[in-house]
Amino acid sequence: MNWPVVKFEEFYAEPSRNGVYKPKQFHGSGVRIVNMGELFAYDVISDQEMNRLVMTDSEMARSGLQNGDLLFGRRSLVEAGAGKCSLVEGISEPTTFESSIIRVRIDKERVRPRFLFYWLKSHQGRGAIKAIVTGTNVKGIRGTVLKDIRVPCPPARLQDDVVSTLKAYDDLIENNRRRIQLLEQAARLLYKEWFVHLRFPGHEHVKIRNGVPEGWEKKKISDVCETVGGGTPSTKVPDYWDGDITWVVPSDITKNDCLVLLDSERKISESGLKQSSAKLVPPNTILMTSRASVGFFALMDREVCTNQGFINVIPNNDDHRFYLLFNLMGRVDEIRSNAKGTTYPEISKSRFRAMDIVLPETMLITAFGEIVDGLIKQVQCLNKQIVQLAKARDLLLPRLMNGEIAV
Repeated sequence: MNWPVVKFEEFYAEPSRNGVYKPKQFHGSGVRIVNMGELFAYDVISDQEMNRLVMTDSEMARSGLQNGDLLFGRRSLVEAGAGKCSLVEGISEPTTFESSIIRVRIDKERVRPRFLFYWLKSHQGRGAIKAIVTGTNVKGIRGTVLKDIRVPCPPARLQDDVVSTLKAYDDLIENNRRRIQLLEQAARLLYKEWFVHLRFPGHEHVKIRNGVPEGWEKKKISDVCETVGGGTPSTKVPDYWDGDITWVVPSDITKNDCLVLLDSERKISESGLKQSSAKLVPPNTILMTSRASVGFFALMDREVCTNQGFINVIPNNDDHRFYLLFNLMGRVDEIRSNAKGTTYPEISKSRFRAMDIVLPETMLITAFGEIVDGLIKQVQCLNKQIVQLAKARDLLLPRLMNGEIAV
């Protein structure tokens, strides 16, 4: 099926605009601001938690976001970030965007923004964007060139049919993500109820001494777990990167909107493992980012290797895994305060191991772990469904966009 093709600019409601830059003193309060982190993490920008920026009414009139806007990564240290597109849909409060992002406001009378978003995710759309990326150390696109890419313009009815078909998958994915968030929140609330507010089963009969229930012990992190670093095989040796060992980097964790990480696109070989400082860690190791973006956590259900941006936490007693995980997740500010460095913050294994931890009685930790294990298993199941739904949608996407499948 041959659809008419036009310049992207013909769908603009107004000229594209780069985002805002303001000094540090304007950050921390005000309206929400979409940074590159959100653009990397979310295909659809809605009401996610974000940083905030003080903006005037006149500034918001120029640089505010509306539902239906398309956002593009204007510059990035990695090629995948240059031109990466996200759709603004479902925002309910004033929101702006940073200077490394281009905003394109779509004329909704002419084209459905979500149709364009899906096309830009297709092979044709990604190819059109990749063709305009420039730069060596910093990759980027320019709004003056973006407006000239050629995009399809099918009739509105066909646009609606394509959107309806693909959005059905996205709605199921989003529903699963919300269920995952509720399950993880249930685990966090249980941890707080038992181990922060001290309303654990049988607490009525336990005396509190110096703020700690009788039978609980004060220890060091080094007393309760092993800590293992990561390493990177040489990227100049192709054979090191032709294997089946999952290799995880911090961006896999920071962009993952879930405690459970199913897999990574990167794989290394046995020779890559042996010829580097990379180490295998067992299934359900607590992966904690320790460099630059410090204090993000994830679990994997398989052996993995990580790069240098991690401290991998292996509990001495496997029954303590979930208690240790949620204890650390509740102490992110403390962990980050122990991170030092001039180029980027990093918490060393020695500083991390020296941190204090209160260890409740074994029976209580085990009971908590059994409950949370059930919740995490549900999360894993939902996460696998998300992967399958995304694969099915992505198989349909190019065939819908080239008219191979009639809708």
